[in-house]
Amino acid sequence: MSVSFSLKAFVAAGLLATAGLAMSHGDVTPQEVDTGDLPDLGKEALTENPFRKGNEHGDKHAEAVKVGKSGYAGNCAVCHGIEAMSGGLTPDLRELTEWDDEYFIGRVMNGTGRGMPSFKDNLDQTAIWAIKTYIESVPQPE
Repeated sequence: MSVSFSLKAFVAAGLLATAGLAMSHGDVTPQEVDTGDLPDLGKEALTENPFRKGNEHGDKHAEAVKVGKSGYAGNCAVCHGIEAMSGGLTPDLRELTEWDDEYFIGRVMNGTGRGMPSFKDNLDQTAIWAIKTYIESVPQPE
């Protein structure tokens, strides 16, 4: 067995392992989110974050950030990184300024078809909007 063949086999194995990591994005077991004292937002998807200051439930903003932080840690961090800081394989959620609220809720509820699963059967809308509120509270990258 030549050194060249061994090196090629090693490189091929490394590339295959890296591809496996990239393909595993979204292979997450959703974790239940305790929404505490936040109001039940129902099943009909809202098109605007109700917990943002100045919105209908803006008075619950601080509670939503707390609930969202826990929900993010259990459902999003494995792919999108601790405190929404991506390691590079998935979008850095702090930088997705082009994602308006309606787009966000659609992506989370329905998945992407490219690795991100649908969470509509596992997270209620209250939990999803709390997670969005938490993401918005994380400082932007410098």
